[in-house]
Amino acid sequence: MLNRRDFLHAAALSAAALGMSGRSGAASADQSKTASGAVSKPNIVFILADDLGYMDIGANNPKTFYETPNIDGLAAKGMRFTTGYAACPVCSPTRASIMTGKYPPRTGVTDFIGGKRPGKLLPAPNQDHLALEEVTIAERLRDAGYTNFFAGKWHLGTDAYSPNAQGFGPGLTGSGQFYYPPSDTPPDPKNDPKTSDRIADEAVRFIEANKDKAFFAYLPFLAVHTPIKARPELVEKYERKKATAPTDAWSQERDRQVRLVQNHAVYAAMLEQMDTAIGRVFAALDRHGLTERTIIIFMSDNGGLSTSEGHPTSNLPLRAGKGWLYEGGIREPWIIRAPGVTKPGSVCETPIISTDFYPTILELAGLPLAPLQHRDGVSLVPLLKGGELKRGPLYWHYPHYGNQGGAPGGAVRDGDWKLIEWYEDGSLELFNLRDDLSEKKNLAADNPDKVKELHAKLVAWRNQVNAVMPTPNPSFTGEAVPPPQKKTRKK
Repeated sequence: MLNRRDFLHAAALSAAALGMSGRSGAASADQSKTASGAVSKPNIVFILADDLGYMDIGANNPKTFYETPNIDGLAAKGMRFTTGYAACPVCSPTRASIMTGKYPPRTGVTDFIGGKRPGKLLPAPNQDHLALEEVTIAERLRDAGYTNFFAGKWHLGTDAYSPNAQGFGPGLTGSGQFYYPPSDTPPDPKNDPKTSDRIADEAVRFIEANKDKAFFAYLPFLAVHTPIKARPELVEKYERKKATAPTDAWSQERDRQVRLVQNHAVYAAMLEQMDTAIGRVFAALDRHGLTERTIIIFMSDNGGLSTSEGHPTSNLPLRAGKGWLYEGGIREPWIIRAPGVTKPGSVCETPIISTDFYPTILELAGLPLAPLQHRDGVSLVPLLKGGELKRGPLYWHYPHYGNQGGAPGGAVRDGDWKLIEWYEDGSLELFNLRDDLSEKKNLAADNPDKVKELHAKLVAWRNQVNAVMPTPNPSFTGEAVPPPQKKTRKK
């Protein structure tokens, strides 16, 4: 008897064999022809930044302290989304949503893998890997004839659950969260502390070796996650620039300080180093004549880090940051360039979410959709063509205490309205994002019917996706988050 993973694989292969000519997807217009006249599949390059805030790139924030010319150039050549969301305010669940097309509760990965922080509530159980039963977008593309590439941060399981087992590799080496193709080049912790240069090196080599094949290159960078490090001469550049930047300013979010100014020299250097690495990948595509048949996707896994761990960036005017359900934690820089589909420099304001990548990639590649797998994703091709997309609300479920000060909660966005439910006490906040992007005014008391409507939708959705709730903590002492126990040094 076939298990679910084998069944979905078999269904995908059968559909690819029987039904590609029957698809009316966008890719038929996008795909180029080889010298022999045969239609070739488009290449796909997916670039995922780590902890990069919406306001950290020049395309979204012309006044940013940081310099991101290559990311900004991609926006000028493709479509920039102003309300593109991560499925979670922390990394692993969003990464799982990209790979599966499912909301985090369906995969059981609802916090960063390894997170177990208690508070007034005990957090919901969190899987320590992405289940092998899931058919990832990488596996789907591989089964359709794509050659796949991976280098960088996985954070969806190790050993038997590494990217080697989920459609990439084989042969990737690494430990913990990070995996790379085998290399004789030693690490360079001084000049390449976040491996941005290494990721670009490996990607450029891969592109050169596979320029005559259809490929899917997934580049999940380590930058700009902590620890904040970068090449020394870049740090010196931004230390000089900082001298004329605004001085530090702070506000408060619960018990956490929130940075209000962008002026962190090392963070800026780390971001420039990643942006330069991205530019090298773009240059390799140009050099081999692949740009016009390569789809490029860029986003970040969660919002910028503004409330903890050095507070390296500011997300203003968005509220809070990584680890929070406010816009600063979930609204992301999001760009797609699909030659022949997207109009250069176009901007889309329709709310979308990271579960949407899976069906979008399939349709752009001219492959059959797989609704049994990407249950929560919607193809964005109509938007990429300049049209409209009708879909229901977007949802979030984060039953955990973030390292950044956020508390367990859930949220729903429906049109301009956004409701947040805090699980500790059941309190509800209602915002109209068109009128109040910074989420300063809680409209719940003035709009009880809207609160009731959205809360009912949120509860119904949680039941639909089998979301697991946090539970009371019998050891809670009254502190927001119990301090860690001190370890006794062995003698």
